[in-house]
Amino acid sequence: MTRTLRLALLTSTVLAGAASAQDVTLTIESWRNDDLQIWQDTIIPAFEAANPGIKVNFAPSAPAEYNAVLNSKLDAGSAGDLITCRPFEASLELFSKGQIADLTDLAAMANYSDVAKSAWQSDDGAATFCVPMASVIHGFMYNKAAFEELGLTPPTTVDEFYAVLDKIKEDGTYIPMAMGAADQWEAATMGYQNIGPTYWKGEEGRKALIDGSQKLTDEAWVEPFRQLAKWKDYLGDGFEAQTYPDSQNLFTLGRAAIYPTGSWEIGVFGPQIAGAFEMGAFPPPVAAEGDTCYISDHTDIAMGMNAKTEHPEEARKFLEWVGTPEFATL
Repeated sequence: MTRTLRLALLTSTVLAGAASAQDVTLTIESWRNDDLQIWQDTIIPAFEAANPGIKVNFAPSAPAEYNAVLNSKLDAGSAGDLITCRPFEASLELFSKGQIADLTDLAAMANYSDVAKSAWQSDDGAATFCVPMASVIHGFMYNKAAFEELGLTPPTTVDEFYAVLDKIKEDGTYIPMAMGAADQWEAATMGYQNIGPTYWKGEEGRKALIDGSQKLTDEAWVEPFRQLAKWKDYLGDGFEAQTYPDSQNLFTLGRAAIYPTGSWEIGVFGPQIAGAFEMGAFPPPVAAEGDTCYISDHTDIAMGMNAKTEHPEEARKFLEWVGTPEFATL
């Protein structure tokens, strides 16, 4: 009996070892090190439970170093199986060099609009090489308590926008608008790309730049710079040395009334300001009442496949899952 039991245990151990030896581990390259927890605790367990035999390792790099690190790994042949894709040129270059694979035939691609896929396509639109994961929209958050205290309503036109800023500045209780210039990308992303689409008419202007019928020195592309130049009077003392975290803190601590930003801050700010004040949001102001308002829908992040992965079948299975409502909900 004892010998039989030992043999049974030995057999089951060998079989278990053989099964685990067949498991495939997919490694994800990413710059989103702030997302590590949700990948480890929520997303990966959900995929692994539904796909026994496939393990997933989320291995992010520091955001500022990601492009250089990823390019070095791809050149050396040591990159992970799945590649988190920046929008437009950075990923297009990887595809053009044959380093990330063509995913046009993935069934999940049917779940996305042309705009959603546009950041990860060849210039002719014939090939799509990354599965979109998220986009964000731009606009302005505001402190509702501050607005109520000062008798203000969210502006809809440019004139109303500056009138609101003037009243906040005149009162002196709050910094009218929290944005710094030290990190530079804020002025581009939360400034120019925030208000700009209203002037160049969104996709119409973007496509016109590409086909050459418009240029960056045209009025529609220059006027947003003039508007940004006016903002400096409302950004508070020392905004030139103010970093992105500084601006976040000024708003969440209730010291600034308006914060030019995007939807990515909602989940971050919500818990921080809970009980202190209520956030509101308004879209980029238009030049005149009745004008069409355009909002920047920023295609932000996607996932592709290392063209040299040793596990293309498993990687494609993961990417098909990325394109499902289940992943989006998680």
